[in-house]
Amino acid sequence: MAVAGGGEAERVAALLREITWEGGFAFVASAEKAAAAGDLRAAEAAREMAWEQLHSGPWSEVGAAWRDAYALACLHVARLRARADRPAALRALDMGLIMGGSLLRADLEAAIARISADPCGGGGAAEAVDEEDVRWREGLDKNHDIADALKILPAQSLSCKKVERQSCISLEEFICNYFLRESPVIISGAIDHWPARTKWKDIKYLKKIAGDRTVPVEVNASLYNRC
Repeated sequence: MAVAGGGEAERVAALLREITWEGGFAFVASAEKAAAAGDLRAAEAAREMAWEQLHSGPWSEVGAAWRDAYALACLHVARLRARADRPAALRALDMGLIMGGSLLRADLEAAIARISADPCGGGGAAEAVDEEDVRWREGLDKNHDIADALKILPAQSLSCKKVERQSCISLEEFICNYFLRESPVIISGAIDHWPARTKWKDIKYLKKIAGDRTVPVEVNASLYNRC
């Protein structure tokens, strides 16, 4: 997996010059060593230095060059880990997409596509999926006794008012009969047609579509505000 070629090499060279102007001599030295000698330690060191710069202050004040530098370091790490540790390589690339700048975004996405399409590097995955499948089903099938939940609720915390249950009511009916009257209602069957109700119960399906990809579950707007 090449990190730079043709126009990419020019963009990377320009980025390293900009990082040098900002005083990132150690980062540039590590990045160049990782690219030229295939030094994983140098690649990891460069990524750590860029990571520290990303957290040196409010996100809006982080220089665009350091965001791109982090993406570059992630590319180096992924290139050097792709064969031996594909999950780690994908994590590095995903973090580059999440935290990096836009300069090398296309390169990150292309690298992810190549690694994901590579049939090699999946040794032992089937056994791991089978074990996860067992644990997943055990969790889904576990009985949750409502009596246990009631034990931890404060006394008299549940209303004695009976809540109506309706099946797939229209929006107009919900607004007129419940929303405007401020009356609670349990709506059942509204999402029975969602594919996720069956597909998301299958750990093998989730592994197939997501695998070792890293996704942000929660984003703090004040931290990641890029305006």
